[in-house]
Amino acid sequence: MNTNAIRPKAAIRSLVVALAAGVLPVAAATTSADAASSCGIRWGSTPKSAAPMVAGPVTGVRAGRHACYDRLVIDLRGRAPGYSVRYVDAVRTEGAGTVVPLRGGARLQLVVKAPVTTATGQAAYRPANPREVVPVTGWTTFRQVANAGSFEGQTTFGVGVRARLPFRAFTIQDATGTRLVVDVAHRW
Repeated sequence: MNTNAIRPKAAIRSLVVALAAGVLPVAAATTSADAASSCGIRWGSTPKSAAPMVAGPVTGVRAGRHACYDRLVIDLRGRAPGYSVRYVDAVRTEGAGTVVPLRGGARLQLVVKAPVTTATGQAAYRPANPREVVPVTGWTTFRQVANAGSFEGQTTFGVGVRARLPFRAFTIQDATGTRLVVDVAHRW
């Protein structure tokens, strides 16, 4: 039996196994880390908007924490509203135009083309604390959510965020009403 022919095959096999054991986990770990850091988010930070004005009022505001983003949901009665969501230097109150102080390194202004009162003038939404609409202390991205008021059929909210980060805005409509959803990523 020729042992010289077996040894090179065994050496090559050992080398392949060593490379596979040493290199592949590093590549897999790097890929997993990259996927975890970006979460596949490609939203950007440019303004998002939709045009229609609605008669149905804002009825509630809530927030949720997710693995890759913090979410703000504005509940409305009726069909999908027009909206504008953008980063601004300062969020201002509706009507008076005074600056709404917000914690965080950046400020998102959410303008919803819907009032907070019904057609008969009844309040459909009145936060207990307009400066802290929902509790977000200790969240990854959100620092503060404030109500900047409602005037002439539109309602403004300010969201203080950790930094200028990617976000998306969209509406969901079902039999119970419409929700304006704003997701702000934890990182780029």
